[in-house]
Amino acid sequence: MALRVYDDKIGGTLVEKKYPNAYYQNDGEIRECITHLKPPYGNGFYHEICFENVHIGFGNVSLQNKVLLYFEADFDSVEMHFSLKGKSAALSENFNNKVCFESYQHNIIYAHQMSGQMEFDGHEMQILEVNLAPDFFKKFLPEDSELFNTFRNAIEKQHSCLINPDHCRISLEMYQVLNDIIHCDRKGIFKRIYLEAKVAELLLLQLEQLFNTTSSPSSLLKKDEDKIYAVRDFIVNNLNENCSLIDLAHQVGTNEFTLKKGFKELFGTTVFSFWNDIKMEQAKKMLIEGDLSINEISEVIGYKNSRHFSAAFKRKYNVIPSQFKYGNGISR
Repeated sequence: MALRVYDDKIGGTLVEKKYPNAYYQNDGEIRECITHLKPPYGNGFYHEICFENVHIGFGNVSLQNKVLLYFEADFDSVEMHFSLKGKSAALSENFNNKVCFESYQHNIIYAHQMSGQMEFDGHEMQILEVNLAPDFFKKFLPEDSELFNTFRNAIEKQHSCLINPDHCRISLEMYQVLNDIIHCDRKGIFKRIYLEAKVAELLLLQLEQLFNTTSSPSSLLKKDEDKIYAVRDFIVNNLNENCSLIDLAHQVGTNEFTLKKGFKELFGTTVFSFWNDIKMEQAKKMLIEGDLSINEISEVIGYKNSRHFSAAFKRKYNVIPSQFKYGNGISR
């Protein structure tokens, strides 16, 4: 298995990799590497994790200008593609048209020994992609759907394609799993077990969303969708802030009505329900993995009074933080 990425203008190879046999063989090993992007293209990184049947790659890159690169791959793969920020477009003779992704979109792609060109556009690019060995992927593909059967047949005939011609929006549940994968700090076999479970969960969410053909298209304008996602990003990165709906709306250049309606439509919950849930998830993680006291955790996630934090945690998990921290566990 080999991948080559090069720039035709400067005539240089940027990345050339032979992926290990762990992608196909069960030797129990997990392998990782990080590639750093440097000027003149931009600054950032791409982190790869590889084990049997699974290759995970995610990265965050700041670009100076549009970047056009060429690629060659001599293997087959089913790719779970998540475009978190930025725009990309792939042109290959394997596909009739360009495959373009914008921020907040995902799809599943079957690629048979592809070569072509990639264009990246956007000051900040953030993606996560999971490549699965095709025979391994097919074990998870349900058989009671015309959409899935068509994709299975394309894999068997080695016809590169998208599982669905239209990309789907990344859901809140997907964001949580993506975040878990990116920030996983386990080691060795425990990391592999954890990531295998998260990849299966992520694939489940994708297939369920694709199977639900009754979902109606968004009534939001694209510019308003982008603002709603910007509010979501702000919340995730500023858990200790205390903002009103008006503050959040004005921060991204919209109004309170559009924010409330749009957030509910895109994510199926209210702004403050989401904010509370993600605070409690972060608190739970810090209680399990960190050395901070309950008072310190309370401050990190924006509670001035630790008793208020304890009450909110109990409403969410039916147990107070001190009981959870010292091994009594969660009951839901």
